[in-house]
This record gives sequence, C-alpha cells and structure tokens, in this order.
Amino acid sequence: MNIGTIKNTSSHKILFHSIIWAFFILTSLIQFYESPFRINTDFYAQWITGILLFYLNYFYLVPALLLEKKYFLYFAFAFSLIMLFMIIRINYFFPEFRPVRPPNALPPADIQRVLKKAGVRAVMSTQPVFIKIAPSFFYILILTISAIIRTLTEFYNNQQNKLIAETHRTNTELIYLRKQTNPHFLFNSLNSIYSLAHKKSDLVPDAIVTLSELMRYMLYETDNKTVDLEKEINYIQNYIELQKLRLNNIEDIVINVHGDTRNKFIEPLLLISFVENAFKYGTDYKGAAHVKIKIFILDNTLDFWIENSIESYVKDPENSGIGLANIQSRLDLLYPNAHELTITQDNHYYRVHLNLKLDKIKTSID
Repeated sequence: MNIGTIKNTSSHKILFHSIIWAFFILTSLIQFYESPFRINTDFYAQWITGILLFYLNYFYLVPALLLEKKYFLYFAFAFSLIMLFMIIRINYFFPEFRPVRPPNALPPADIQRVLKKAGVRAVMSTQPVFIKIAPSFFYILILTISAIIRTLTEFYNNQQNKLIAETHRTNTELIYLRKQTNPHFLFNSLNSIYSLAHKKSDLVPDAIVTLSELMRYMLYETDNKTVDLEKEINYIQNYIELQKLRLNNIEDIVINVHGDTRNKFIEPLLLISFVENAFKYGTDYKGAAHVKIKIFILDNTLDFWIENSIESYVKDPENSGIGLANIQSRLDLLYPNAHELTITQDNHYYRVHLNLKLDKIKTSID
C-alpha cells in the first residue's frame, strides 16, 4: 500500500466518523425543535466530553488495557474518566438546569431564618440524586460502543493479517514447487538428448531446438500465476515431440485435444509431471512407449486423462514419485475444492484422471 492510498483511506475514515457523530448530535437536537433557544452549554459539554471519551477509549484504553487483559486498570481508568467529566459538568454546567428563582423571591438563607423564627422546620428541596448521576449512563454507553467497535476492528484486522500471511506462505510454497518442476523437467529432457547423442543420431539438432522452445516457454511465459491453456497444451505437445525423437517405436504415443482452449487459463507446468512420469515408466528397454493422452475442455472444466504401460523398471526410492507429490501439493494449494484426481493401476497400465475447474481470468503472482 503506497502513501497516497494510506492518505486516501485516512480521509475516508475521518469523513465517515464525522458523518456518524453529526447524525447522533443532530438526532439529539430534536428535543429542542420547538424551543431552539433553550439549548444550553451542558448540551455541548455532553457531546464534547462524550466524543473525547470515545476516542480515548478507542485509541488508548481498549488496545493498551482491555485487549491486554488488564481488566482492573481498564475499569479503573474508565471510571476515573467518567467521574472527571461528571464533576466538570455538575460544577460548571448542571446549574443551568436548576429552576430559576423569581426576581422578588428571598434568598434561600433569608427564607431559612424566617421559617426558623416562626418555629417551622424547613426542608429545602434539592435535585434528586438520579438527576446528577443520569449523565453517567450516557458515558457508559459511549464506552461500551467504543470498546465493541475497537474489539471488532482488532479481530477483523487480525483475521486479515492471518489471511495475508497465509497467502504469502502459499505463494512462497508454490514458487518453491514450481522451481522443483524446472530442474526435474530439464533433467529428463537432457537425458533424452543424451540418448540421441549416444546413438549419434542426426535428430540431435532438432531435439536441441525443441528443448530451447520448451525452455523459452518456461522462462518467459510462466511468470504469471496462470497462463493460457492453449500455450500450456502446446508446451506438452512439444515435450512429447522431444520424447519421440529418442524412441524407436512411437505408434502408441497419442495425444488428443477436444474442446475450445481459447480464453481458458491454468496454473503453468501443472500437467507436465504426469506426462514425464508416463514416459519415464511407460517406455520399455527396446525404446517403445505406450502413452495415451486425452484432454477434453467443456466450458470452464478440464478433463485430463493419461495412460501408460507399466514396464519392468527399477524405481529409485529417493526420487521416485517426486513429480506426482509435487503436483498433488500444488493442486491442493491452487485448486482446493475445485479438482478431483483419480489414479488407478492394474498389472499392465497406470491411469490418471484429473478433473479441474479452469481459471476464468489470467492473473499474475503478487
């Protein structure tokens, strides 16, 4: 967030608070509608001290004491502020609410002397205690509203911070998984070219050109969070062409794509691990491979099928399954509740079916 955005947000908050306070103050003025000249200074004192108490509680007491579970100090300070404002209003503003003595009336002291001489015990009426403590309910209400708003604000901010932290963690993990994909792919591709070079095949230059196209895509097209589905499928097709160059029998290598790939987007390098594993485990010692791929797109749904034969292959316990574990982790992070992965195996074939909800827009990594 830049400085301009912060200033703009602060201005909006100030305007919002001003409108809310203006609404409450104007609402309280309804009682003076018929006699506007009866508005006294205590009305202004009430709202000035009320607003002051609100923000003292909002910015200082709640975050420093209440949310830190220092309840005794919080209530002690809150009570002290209420008493302070009450004393100020009682001593300087409340007298304006007392009945005005008629001009010709005797002073209270003279009335007392006259009644005493007459042998009458006089009891001078004073304001009820309730009248003096009534404004405290206003302050308690202000404190309660302020505390609730600040507590909810802190809760919302904490949830947002957790969400941001989780997003950053997810992005970091995805970048790590994507970087794992690149060396894994490069290692397999170089093995294919090495196999051609070992045979002194004339196809080595074509293989290098195809590899350069693949690397160009990986370096310049996969920086975004999602890429065009059409480009991703072309990448898979180029990889298959590279594999074909090193094999002796390619009759059972088939890829079919059905549906409209335009304006569809997918996480880059998501499907290649399945294809790599299919060629790795579906190629026999004679250089014959059985790999069949079917991609079907309907609306924003992708159905990806891949099948490979199971050959006699000694697995490396340390590296076996790295690609599949990688893609499963990425699917869980990128498409939660938006994908279904099914893997089946029998004595002859290994099959994978992925149903995926495609992205509708192209997005970049934050």
